[in-house]
Amino acid sequence: MTTQNKSECPAEGLLKLLSGKWKPQIFLFAVSGPVRFNGLLRDLKGASKQSISVALRELEENGLFDKHIIKQKPLHIEYTLSEKGQALVPVFRQLELVS
Repeated sequence: MTTQNKSECPAEGLLKLLSGKWKPQIFLFAVSGPVRFNGLLRDLKGASKQSISVALRELEENGLFDKHIIKQKPLHIEYTLSEKGQALVPVFRQLELVS
C-alpha cells in the first residue's frame, strides 16, 4: 500500500508557484504577450516597484517566465512565458470557464 504525501499534490504546487501578491495578475498579463516592468507598474493599480520586482524575480526563478534583455536604445527588459508557463495557460482558461 502506498500513501501520497499531501505536499505532492500538483494543485498545491501550482498554487505555491503563483502565490503572492501580484503574481496571478502578472501571469495573466503575460498570456497576451511580453510584459515590461514599467507597463506592469502602470497597469497594476496599488502595486509598488518592490512588489512587482519581487514577483517577476520569483516567477523567473520558478521557471514560469523568461527574461529577455533588448539591446536597443534605451535598453529594456521584457518578460515572456516560458514553456513551463505556457503549459499553465490551459489551466487558467479552464478556471475562466468555471467562474
